[in-house]
Parts: sequence; structure tokens; C-alpha cells
Amino acid sequence: MPVEINIKNIPTGYQSFISNGRHAVLGDEPKNAKGTDLGFSPVEFLLAGISMCKVATIRNVARRKGWEIGNVDANLTQVVTRGKGGAMTTRVESAIFIAGDITEEQRAKLIKEADNCYVTRMVRGDWEFPDSVVLDSVPETVETV
Repeated sequence: MPVEINIKNIPTGYQSFISNGRHAVLGDEPKNAKGTDLGFSPVEFLLAGISMCKVATIRNVARRKGWEIGNVDANLTQVVTRGKGGAMTTRVESAIFIAGDITEEQRAKLIKEADNCYVTRMVRGDWEFPDSVVLDSVPETVETV
């Protein structure tokens, strides 16, 4: 199913109102990048999507298997390095805590499933970025929060 995001960037800092038509969030850049630091940066949104998918996958698998778990907490970090010719390599590390009375084997299974969640598989896959086209009118679905 295609996913659509609409965004309205305003002249203050890099504030961007981001909407999927049902929910809206504010994105921005940190102050050291001349933003106002009032919302997640683009990289933070990307990591948030990966981490949300990981913890939701753990919850989904535990429910399907009937395993009682409590909170699932994750911490993700990313570091980008530039190689020869300016090519970028991104390393994403994650640490996950799963509360609950489960065995170490169950915990390992849940973390393995999390590491293979659909967003991680999507990011690891091939991406195509055709050139952007001119938008003739402003979508009505982008509203400020």
C-alpha cells in the first residue's frame, strides 16, 4: 500500500508541518544548523521509524506467541562516515530492553525478529529516487499543528 506524506515548510528556522492526512507532527533542524529545534530532525525521524518498527515487532511476536511482556525500550544511534568519492556509509546500532518473565531464548528470538522488522528490511533494500516534479497546487491535507 503506498504511503503519502505531505509537508509544509515555513520560513521560521526549518520548521516543517508533516502530515499523513490523519496525524501531524513538527519537524525542524537543531539550532546549530540554523533551525529552531522545535521538532525532530530528518535523521531523527528516520531512526524513530526504525525503532518504532523494532519495538512494535517485538510486541506483535510476543502477542502471537502468548508471551507476557511489559515495556519494550530501545535506544538507536547512527553514525555516518564518508568514504572515497564522498560515498556515505551509515551504521545504526540498537539496544533493546524487554521487560517480562520470558526466557533468554524467547528474548533472543524477539530481538532477532526486531532486527528483521519491515522498516529495517525496507531501508536495507533498494531505493529509487526519481527527480522531483513541480507541484501545481498546495495539498489541502497539510495543516499546521
